[in-house]
This record gives sequence, structure tokens and C-alpha cells, in this order.
Amino acid sequence: MEFDLSTFLLEIVNFLILIWILQRLFYKPVLAVIARRKQHIDRTLAEAQELQQQAEDLRQRYENRQNQWELEKRAALNALHREIDAERKTQMDKLEADLEQERQKAKVTLSRLQQDIQQQAEKKALQNGARFAGILLQQAAGPELEASLCGMLLDHFTDLPEECRLCLQMLDAKKSVTIHITSAYPLSDGLKQKLEQKLGALINRHDVFHYHQSPELIAGLRIDIGAWVLNANLQHELAGFAEIAHEAE
Repeated sequence: MEFDLSTFLLEIVNFLILIWILQRLFYKPVLAVIARRKQHIDRTLAEAQELQQQAEDLRQRYENRQNQWELEKRAALNALHREIDAERKTQMDKLEADLEQERQKAKVTLSRLQQDIQQQAEKKALQNGARFAGILLQQAAGPELEASLCGMLLDHFTDLPEECRLCLQMLDAKKSVTIHITSAYPLSDGLKQKLEQKLGALINRHDVFHYHQSPELIAGLRIDIGAWVLNANLQHELAGFAEIAHEAE
């Protein structure tokens, strides 16, 4: 096979023409498509990176917000615990004050109850004492006891209170007053004489004396001079004892 220069040159020209045609019709559009695709890919990557950055920012904000919520929750729980403790302390103090008030009331009530029981016991004792003394004096009463009481009365005539003396001396300016002497047992003439002498010395005059007998006196005397009454008998003393028992109520 012989080398044909003209054929070789034509082949070269055809090849160059083919290269120009390919570059003109196919290479530049392909490069443009590749460039556009690359731009699209870059834009997509940029958007993806932006979305990733936004997602990262959202995640960071969420974590920060979650941490903040956790801190707020702890602070709220601590505040709630403090309020509960304060309210518990307030309620406990109030309960303690109420209990102390109830204890004081119970103490006062118990003290009053004890005083009432003591007063009732004292009253009962006084009543029993008065009853027993009455029974005992009624059994022990007699002329001898009455004579002793009359002797004590005669001895104390000189020791009468000043107001009693003044009351008796005011009788001087009045007309004659009847003096009533009541006894539980009959009085002897000697005792009557002593009574009249003593009373006469107190009034500085002689009045009319009337003698009476009343077993209710048990023993002793009751002397009535106008509105003035002198009791020296067991009935009066027992009545005073019973009155003390009644006042003890």
C-alpha cells in the first residue's frame, strides 16, 4: 500500500472539521449543561448547608430552651417547696397556739372543777358539821350547860361593844321598856337577880322583866330589849353555822 499525501491531508482536514463541528455543536452545549448542573448542585448544596445551619440553630435554641425550662422548673419547685414549708410552719404554729389555748382552757376548766368540788366538799362538811353539832348539842344540852352559858353572858356584859352600849343608853330617854328574857330551861331566882342587876347597871334604871321558856333555844338565853336582841343560845349559834355553810355555795 502506498502512502498518498493528498489522502493524508484530506483525512487531517476532515478530522479538524469534525473537531470543529463537535466543539461547535456538542462540546459547548455539554459544557453549558454541565455548568448549569454544577450551579444547580452548588445552589442545592448551599441551600442544604443553610437548612442544616438553620436546623442546627433550631436544635441549639431548643436545647437552650430546654435547659432554661429545666432551670425554671427547678426554681419553681424550690419556690413551691419554700411556700409549702412556710405554710406548714404557719399551720404548725397556729395548731400549737390552738393546742396551747385549749390546754389553758382545759386547765382553767379543771381548776374551776376542782374548786367546785372543793367548795362542794367544804359545804358538805359544814352541813354535816352543823348537823352533827346540832345533834350533839341537843343530846348534851341541859340546865348545867345553860347555866354555864348564862355565866359566860354575865361575864361579858362588861365587854359589850361600844355601839351596843350606846344603843342601851339611848333607852334612858324613853319611857319604860319591857325586857323579855327567854331561856330553854327554867332560870333560878339567883340567876334572874344577877341578870336584872347587870342589865339595870347597863341601862341605869329598872324596867319590867318578863321571863319565857322556849325549848327551841336548846340551851342559853335570848334577851329582847325593844328592837335590840342579844342572843346567847345554841339555836342562834347553830343557825349562824348553817348560814356559813349556805354562803359557802
